[in-house]
Amino acid sequence: MTDKFYITTPIYYVNDKPHIGHAYTSVATDFVARFMRKKGYDVRFQTGTDEHGLKIQKAAENRGKEPLDLCNENSQIFRDLTKSLNLSNDDFIRTTEQRHIDGASYLWKRLHERNQIYLGEYTGWYSINDETFYNEKDLTKQNDGSFKTITGGPVEWITEKSYFFKLSEWSDKLLDLYKNNSDFISPKSKKNEVVKFVESGLNDLSISRTSFKWGIKTPTDGGHIMYVWLDALTCYANGVGYLNDTVDTLNKYWDNVTHIVGKDILRHHAVYWPAFLMAADLDLPKRIFAHGWWTNEGSKISKSLGNVIDPIEIINEYGLEQFRYFLLREVPFGNDGDFSKKALINRINSDLVNDLGNLCQRSLTMIEKKLESVVPNITNKGNEEKALQESIEIILDKGPKLINEFKIHDYIKLVWEHIGKVNKYFNDSKPWELEKENEEMFLNVLAITAEQIKNIAFFIEPIMPNISREILEIVGVDKVNLKFEDMKRVNIFGNKLSKVNHLFKRVQE
Repeated sequence: MTDKFYITTPIYYVNDKPHIGHAYTSVATDFVARFMRKKGYDVRFQTGTDEHGLKIQKAAENRGKEPLDLCNENSQIFRDLTKSLNLSNDDFIRTTEQRHIDGASYLWKRLHERNQIYLGEYTGWYSINDETFYNEKDLTKQNDGSFKTITGGPVEWITEKSYFFKLSEWSDKLLDLYKNNSDFISPKSKKNEVVKFVESGLNDLSISRTSFKWGIKTPTDGGHIMYVWLDALTCYANGVGYLNDTVDTLNKYWDNVTHIVGKDILRHHAVYWPAFLMAADLDLPKRIFAHGWWTNEGSKISKSLGNVIDPIEIINEYGLEQFRYFLLREVPFGNDGDFSKKALINRINSDLVNDLGNLCQRSLTMIEKKLESVVPNITNKGNEEKALQESIEIILDKGPKLINEFKIHDYIKLVWEHIGKVNKYFNDSKPWELEKENEEMFLNVLAITAEQIKNIAFFIEPIMPNISREILEIVGVDKVNLKFEDMKRVNIFGNKLSKVNHLFKRVQE
């Protein structure tokens, strides 16, 4: 039976259009999903939209729309983004769907039945932007005496009747979870922040609101709606039908689930979510990974500064595969990163045009012109050729370990080191001279290089799936859904190349 692997992006809030942060999370999650498929896992990849809460209700009121109409419009924009980014997601869940409403209600009832919920009154700071309650110690005081959240949003003081979840009772269990599952939260720096937060003491969590109506009614009291995060977090389990009493074939995916989130929502996923599930006597996700934020040319991104990066604009100007490569290669996953067009152009011209593009163009064009497009056979493997094969084995061995630690940047670096070795092999062998001096060696060098280009196409598929497919089609491989284990079995010798075109265009600075 094939091992199952379930990976999720956060569900994106639909009050505004997608930006580079949404694209980054989605592309990175897509990379891991594609990589795990190539490893032979039965993968399920989910994304979607978060559509409830006061922020949505106010946005709809301001535009003279019904909340659901606004959600329908904006959710479609995020659904369209999955196509624009060429995501391989199996599911797109919306919190306004009945399957989600049923699952969220199921969790509430389990918590209620286990005496984990009680009625009280909430008085304190609330951020509409983040849909989050804050302790004053977690806010930043401004010069005018007001407070702002870590994301820069305002908070308001509210008092209202609310149901509370007994979060304070789960501090020790959470700390045991982090201690006994060393990779439950990654990277380590973010885990340490979560541990310190829990060690500082947890207060019971307000999990319902009465001051607005756009949300899921609590199944035990129709006068309250669920706090947005209790509602939203259930989407991951609802996507595989875990939060109900029926047995579904999708349930098995919940045995091995990884959540990819931005660092600003790690607390909700690493503290509230496992506490809810433990209190309801339900299984936990296996891993939660928090990535960093992007700046724009060194400046914090904000609508007020007018420097929000629209991923569609970047894709239209520079290309989808180029954009995906830059996001994954430029910054170690987990760190903050800075977006600049200069850096993007440098990656395109150096890594893609010079390294990968020229390797394919020079070698395959030689086969096209000199050998009537037919890939020759390998007749001899000397030390240099064997070294290239050893390099392949290193990637096959180290690659899965790096991705298991979410070191996407290091994996790509390893692949590009191999591309550099193949380029050096081709240049040092000088096939343009061998053609006249040693025909056998000439054919051998072209065969070895073509074989390595085929291997490279396997390795880059999670990064640039379209370019990978294009390379494989050029060398005569028309099979789809190939795994890493198929790499050595896929024979290209004797194949007739399709037309060799430039894979990437150089960008003028």
